Amino acid sequence: MTNKSKFLLPILSFIVLTIIQINGISVFAQGPGSGQRVAPSLPPIPIKEDTTHTLNRHFISASVTPKAPNNKGFIQRWLVLEPVKKNIARNNVITDSYLKTNFSADNFSNNYNIIPKNNETVKIGDQALKWHALDSKSFNFNLYNFTYALNKPKFGIMVWLVTVINCPEEIQNVRMSAGCNSGSMWWLNGQEAMVLSGDRDMIADNVTSQRLTLKKGKNIIRGAVINGPGMANFAVRFLNEKGEPIKNFTTSYE
Repeated sequence: MTNKSKFLLPILSFIVLTIIQINGISVFAQGPGSGQRVAPSLPPIPIKEDTTHTLNRHFISASVTPKAPNNKGFIQRWLVLEPVKKNIARNNVITDSYLKTNFSADNFSNNYNIIPKNNETVKIGDQALKWHALDSKSFNFNLYNFTYALNKPKFGIMVWLVTVINCPEEIQNVRMSAGCNSGSMWWLNGQEAMVLSGDRDMIADNVTSQRLTLKKGKNIIRGAVINGPGMANFAVRFLNEKGEPIKNFTTSYE
């Protein structure tokens, strides 16, 4: 090989490499209809996390005035107890028996018709926990947002819930309907209505109860949600026999 060839070889290699890189870029830039592989887009820059830890970002302090459900029948007013810390590594342990055992062991009261008082503090085990009467700004009640706002544990938790349904007349053959992350149980007027076990996503109307009766006057709903990793939230409403939301009632926390 001549000295001239030896000199030109690195230059030619550089030119070939540059052409390959340019062609590679143009291939990845072509649209889906071209039959070529499309370069993945960069993930969006996450919004800076809220650091205010305030309840009024997602909730409104409940007033003494009774509140109707939203236009799709979802109940937005709840008495919510601060979270009971639980050691849950995986949500797939949340079976029916697991739920019933844990809700029985870490219960604030065995009277399922009791109505806690707003701002009252109760003790479960060695944890002193406070009740909060809140209206969710959304159709669902996001317990992650609730616990974050209070600067409480957000994962590996159990949360008790109570609300009062005020009916102007008896409503028969209704079904309680709920969705939640991850496991939960629900009672109406002291009787078990639904169990949602397993590792679930929050899907509205994920489970419905058997036929129930909302009596004239006060009806007490108690719920308990338990969750390990991941966000926890829930949504509850009542449906008639046609699957339509029932809305002719109000909710209160007294």
